[in-house]
Amino acid sequence: MTEVAERVLVAFAGEGAGEGPLSWGQQDIWRAMVRQQSWIPNGAWGPLPDGTTLEDVQERLQYLMSRFPTARTRLRFAGSGSPVQVVAAEGRVGLDVFDTGPGDDPAELAERLRLKLQHDPYDFERDWPIRMAVVRHRGELTHLVVVMCHLVTDGFGAGVLLEELDKRPDTPVPDLQPLRQAAWQASASGQRQHAMTLRHWDAILREMPLRRYPPSRAPQSPRHWRGEFQSPALSTALRTITARTGIPAAPVLLAVFAIALARVTGSDAPVVVRPMVNNRFRPGLDRVVCMLAQYGLCRLDVAGATFAEAFERARRSAMSTYKHAYYDPAALDDLLERATAERPGLQLPCYFNDRRDDAALAGAPLKDLDDAEPGTFTWTTRQDVPFEPLIVHIDELPGATQAIVFCDTHVIAPDDAEALLRGLETVALQAARNPQAAAVNSSHVML
Repeated sequence: MTEVAERVLVAFAGEGAGEGPLSWGQQDIWRAMVRQQSWIPNGAWGPLPDGTTLEDVQERLQYLMSRFPTARTRLRFAGSGSPVQVVAAEGRVGLDVFDTGPGDDPAELAERLRLKLQHDPYDFERDWPIRMAVVRHRGELTHLVVVMCHLVTDGFGAGVLLEELDKRPDTPVPDLQPLRQAAWQASASGQRQHAMTLRHWDAILREMPLRRYPPSRAPQSPRHWRGEFQSPALSTALRTITARTGIPAAPVLLAVFAIALARVTGSDAPVVVRPMVNNRFRPGLDRVVCMLAQYGLCRLDVAGATFAEAFERARRSAMSTYKHAYYDPAALDDLLERATAERPGLQLPCYFNDRRDDAALAGAPLKDLDDAEPGTFTWTTRQDVPFEPLIVHIDELPGATQAIVFCDTHVIAPDDAEALLRGLETVALQAARNPQAAAVNSSHVML
């Protein structure tokens, strides 16, 4: 059993205190939390340098809490509307120390602590959104564990957080923190942006195919499954395509995903996907540690196209998708509800989240396609707590690309979800070897 050996209360104080409506990015992730019945925590652990003291870790936690307003943000629930964000000016947060037991491996204890901190109940009104713990082994601190609520930041903001936590700059944080974002979003300029986005979505929703997936042949219990596909061959093929075409890594992968999805669904209709857009190209938002990313809506016609043509179409479509991925989630939900009422049977598209670092990918050396090892797939989780109907996350690991699928087996069969991830590798290899070949042909289409 894992028990706290020591708890230290760390005092902090920072700028930006106040309360107000959630920003669009915060509203988006809050709605996902409600749907998924989870505070969607992100957790990680790692070794500490030799000689690290408890005071060193306290200082790190104090800096994190003091510098970033979202680390000091809790929610207040008033009435039946959206919760209000409350940014504290100061407070104290717990830092827990856990001692290894006889025969314990410190790294294994760190992983158990990550799981514990993620699974422990979370109170949005009373708990701070950062949980930090350290492992102490034979009197020495060996590992640090950090878990944060997804309301603190998205993956791109987490990169900024970690960089600044390492360098400890004392420069002011960007002005456009979530409270300021929410104020702009309610302004005339913000509402023009939102109205433009709704027009983009409405046009696609009116013309997209009603059903995206073939009927599930194997609904399961537990209903919601998670699987992982790790592929050196996919990584090599994607880098090869990017190097040969000059098209950035993100639209290349988007096209590969759209082609794989078209093949699994067996349809020559245009593919519609909801790609995650980081929104950090917008003025003043590139260095903000907050939940800013939102899912866009992208339509890609890959039937009858060569791989090379599909990549170029994805590049053009991605630009429009990025432009129209900044919106009020409540109003968008109203639009989606109207669209499904007007078009009974309309099945909303899958979510696609490319979390790779384009800059790191661009500098990686190319390998021979024939030497690349094929990927391996594993189902890792089966549960009744819901995921989205279908969502795929893409990460770059050392020597491999990883695709993680979350699916509702009553919507898409497990075999089809696995085929989708394996199809990424197949499509990428085919495209890398012969970019002028047909991306989707009659053998992929249901008759």
